[in-house]
Amino acid sequence: MRKPRIAGISFEHAHMGDLLREAHEHPNAEIVGVCDPETARMADAIRNFAIPADRVFHDIGTCVREARPDLAILCPATARHADCVEAVAALGVDILLEKPFAASLADADRILAVVAKSGVRLAVNWPLRWYPAHVTAKRLIDEDAIGDVIEVHFYDGNRGPLYHRADKVVVSEEEVRREKPTSWWYKKSAGGGSLLDYLGYGATLGTWFMKGEAPLEVTAVADRPEGLEVDEHSITICRYRRGLSKLETRWGAFTDPWITQPQPKCGFVLVGTEGTISSYDFEPHVAIQTRAHPEIQNLPVDTLEAPFRKPVEYVLHCREKGVAFEGPLDPALCRTAQRIVDTAALSAREGRTLPLLP
Repeated sequence: MRKPRIAGISFEHAHMGDLLREAHEHPNAEIVGVCDPETARMADAIRNFAIPADRVFHDIGTCVREARPDLAILCPATARHADCVEAVAALGVDILLEKPFAASLADADRILAVVAKSGVRLAVNWPLRWYPAHVTAKRLIDEDAIGDVIEVHFYDGNRGPLYHRADKVVVSEEEVRREKPTSWWYKKSAGGGSLLDYLGYGATLGTWFMKGEAPLEVTAVADRPEGLEVDEHSITICRYRRGLSKLETRWGAFTDPWITQPQPKCGFVLVGTEGTISSYDFEPHVAIQTRAHPEIQNLPVDTLEAPFRKPVEYVLHCREKGVAFEGPLDPALCRTAQRIVDTAALSAREGRTLPLLP
């Protein structure tokens, strides 16, 4: 069978390098094109994956028509998600869109409408979906280990989006200071800020853990750092039919969690009707307590197996088998989470509790 052809389109989000590395290392895939208006943003990928000049493009239409990809990986700035999805979907190419889903609920609905009209398939990648601890926590929930989940406590972030490149290459403090004034991450119009960057993680995986349940109302507060257009810290409280959940986002964590877990730890604490689970990013175990065994037990995380280890292999598997994208990659579930994010952003601006947006 012909290898699936993959194109990387828009390199504004550093995760493009990670996703293309997965495509490059996949035994049954081929990178047939990379595309961005600025060649400099593609330079590392071109070098790392030995991409020839005739596979480097600066226009989406030209890239898709000449490279003929089966799957396009999109990593634009958040505010440009809807525009990029529309451009690619109109040309009939399936899409793996890097998180977050969209800059707004209106943009999310634009994305869903164009995908439905064009008939292409869309998956939304949330990297936390592939962390063994969180996959293990979901398995335990589905096995009814802690009953119904009624509280999700989420704290996550990192030192800031400019402190690392693809493959988690560390960036110096001096370079961060130099880039910060012009980076899209710190521009309101581009969809910057920790709330839009990280709240989607908590809302999306939280909705997954709660089996699709949506909150009734949302209250959010975001900091207003002097000299910045966007927040670096937000706290969102969701009131559900049976309890409260707290979702906290942070740029400025003491350390990056993939190197050293900061305090508070990055990850989730899940409270169910019959027990609790703590599931922290990058840790080799989850901790569980139940009514039958109230003493906390550390359980080794599951070993992820193909094709359920990484986003590219999973999406290619679903395309090959003709099965639906599930969990956090499902745009329908992501829309529920986007309702939470939009309501939180509006609540933070208006300083009041709001009913969940429809």
